[in-house]
Amino acid sequence: MLEVSEAVDLIERHVGNFGTENIPLVAAAGRILRQAVDAERALPPYDRVMMDGIAVRHGEGRVFQVLGAQRAGMPAQRLDRDDACLEVTTGAVLPEGADAVIPVERLIRNGDTVTLEDGYVMEAGQFIHRRGIDCQQGARLLDPGLRLNAPALAVLAGNGCANVEVAKVPRIGIVSTGDELVAVDAPVREWEIRASNDHAIAGALRARGFDDVSFDRIVDDLDATVATLGALLDRCDVLVLSGGVSMGTFDYVPRAMEALGVTRIFHKIAQRPGKPMWFGVGPRGQRVFALPGNPVSALTCCVRYVVPALLSAQGLLAKERFTVRLDAEVALIPTLARFVPVRVHHDQAGQALAHPLPMPTSGDFNHLATTHGFVELPKGERAPPGTHAVFHGW
Repeated sequence: MLEVSEAVDLIERHVGNFGTENIPLVAAAGRILRQAVDAERALPPYDRVMMDGIAVRHGEGRVFQVLGAQRAGMPAQRLDRDDACLEVTTGAVLPEGADAVIPVERLIRNGDTVTLEDGYVMEAGQFIHRRGIDCQQGARLLDPGLRLNAPALAVLAGNGCANVEVAKVPRIGIVSTGDELVAVDAPVREWEIRASNDHAIAGALRARGFDDVSFDRIVDDLDATVATLGALLDRCDVLVLSGGVSMGTFDYVPRAMEALGVTRIFHKIAQRPGKPMWFGVGPRGQRVFALPGNPVSALTCCVRYVVPALLSAQGLLAKERFTVRLDAEVALIPTLARFVPVRVHHDQAGQALAHPLPMPTSGDFNHLATTHGFVELPKGERAPPGTHAVFHGW
């Protein structure tokens, strides 16, 4: 069996990419940027007024005649007199000849004359946002691999990017296998269970922006498995299966993959839960992740392997995981890595702590929603309180 790190490395080497597309900025929120963005011009592009008030020529004067107004959106006017001023609004161009802005709350107005309040002393250059102080024309503002959040969208808009190149969202087929499964809205008999893995997997994917998903279900039959998976390989970029991947008589997924020309990259990882996981690549480069059928195993493998692989294929640079410290002991497994559900909280110093909440079995998912994710622990005997571990959020 592979070690966890070996499985991650093999997936990374074979996951490829999904290409790019050019979309309108209004549709780009949450997408992964695939172009560099440079400053269209110096920012700010002019000496910018930072306060409502008046623009003056710095000096000893304390009484000024108001000659007019310089509002935001107007070309720069000129101020040539030391005893005069122009009313200005926040965001306006600094009038030519002016070199200070006095806030309106520091002024006493009487008709067309304003006087500085007693004791107020102006300084040259005050409340002026100088041209190019943020960045010069051509400066790099955004790099490929960024998830487009609110500030990034503002940068794109502010630099004239009406359209933006982003990573394509792959078409993902989510497949549940098993004769015992029925739909969420179907009658359920005593010997049946409602399918839940597909909804959990779809939730983990959609939360990361992978919303082009479809659902299919396959009974435990080799011909049916081959037929359904063959059709899905024709229309999907990625398949994520749950169940049918172990060594049982009715676990047909590995045989079906072989019949369909999907190259197996690996089968089984030295971990618990999720040991039987299978990964392969289809004839047209389709990525196929076959996860165990037990709910905790399926979701854990999806979050640990599928989600990071697909984000990497989109070119995302930032990783979603971080390190926490255990607040209680966890029994380890000498021959397997262990993934343990946890609830995260913080100590008085603000350090992230993880409280272990191991599920009794990998089929017990009913209390999994009370956890925030899981920690990844190495082979061994025990992990005492204070042990540092990588956290993966659901």
